[in-house]
Amino acid sequence: MRKASFSRKTKETEIKIELNLDGSGQHNIETPIGFLDHMFELFAFHGNFDLKLKAKGDIHVDYHHIIEDLGIVLGKSIEEALADRKGIKRYGFASVPMDESLAQVSIDLGGRAFLIYNVPYEGFIKDIDINLFEEFFRAFTNNAKITLHINILYGKDLHHIIEAVFKAFAKSLKDAVTITGEILPSTKGIL
Repeated sequence: MRKASFSRKTKETEIKIELNLDGSGQHNIETPIGFLDHMFELFAFHGNFDLKLKAKGDIHVDYHHIIEDLGIVLGKSIEEALADRKGIKRYGFASVPMDESLAQVSIDLGGRAFLIYNVPYEGFIKDIDINLFEEFFRAFTNNAKITLHINILYGKDLHHIIEAVFKAFAKSLKDAVTITGEILPSTKGIL
């Protein structure tokens, strides 16, 4: 099984994660932000990843530190769990509707960090600035060393928009990490 365990402690946050890419969607999520708990539960369930996540941070300052650091920790865990990346499908795609919203996510696990984030909306879900989710995904891509394209084709409700993104992210990642053989999926011979 492809697993990872990672801890990160700074003056701003403390995060512990356990991840199993070959799980069944079991999860135990504890962050100080209920909406984040919900998004990580969706990620685990729709990706069939087993995920234990415990995080705390200086949310009295704002949510930026904890959201960005969660992206760092999840990215490092994916990188560790993928190991040499031999046999993976490498590419993944998912299109997920959430009521009036439609998210499309494409992933390349090719070892190059790049993010395209087309979520052209501004506002707050409860008291979370939705622009912070771009910071989450940027930190994730940089630490997982993957290319990630996130596109919202349309939507109105900000909760639905971000939820569709997390579901599509989980499904496309599951698609990309699927084992399809034994070779490294690259003509360069390295990922």
